Amino acid sequence: MFRRYINISLIVFSALLPLQAAKAIDPLTTAELASHCSFYAKEPTGIDAVFCIRYIQGFIDGAVATDDKVAQNAINASSENETFSERAIRLRKARTRQKDPTFYADFCLGVDKPLQSVVENIILNLNQRKFLPKELPARDAVYQALRKQYPCN
Repeated sequence: MFRRYINISLIVFSALLPLQAAKAIDPLTTAELASHCSFYAKEPTGIDAVFCIRYIQGFIDGAVATDDKVAQNAINASSENETFSERAIRLRKARTRQKDPTFYADFCLGVDKPLQSVVENIILNLNQRKFLPKELPARDAVYQALRKQYPCN
């Protein structure tokens, strides 16, 4: 009888074990990103500075990748039953979008902005915004900085 309880306990325990691994990943906070980015000026090739650069670059790459999908979805959704004016606006936006791959993400870097310049501007923005909640996800702070410093005209 005792052995049966042990077997049942082991089965229940092993069934619940994967639930621990299924827990959501905690997002990187603004404070953590700012901590990594604080090393950029002193040691731009150090591990913390590279982490900062790659995080920002990954955010931008993700925005470029998803912007194409958002644009395609917008075109597909708007092409049904659109008026002449709506079509004209959509085509005008499409021409603007061709100039910048992040137009629908509400920031426009253009093709002439080097990554180093963008990273330095975002780091400067993170340092100037000490009032941001420390638990604010870093993705939100980076997005706010990009929208503020690189608005689409």
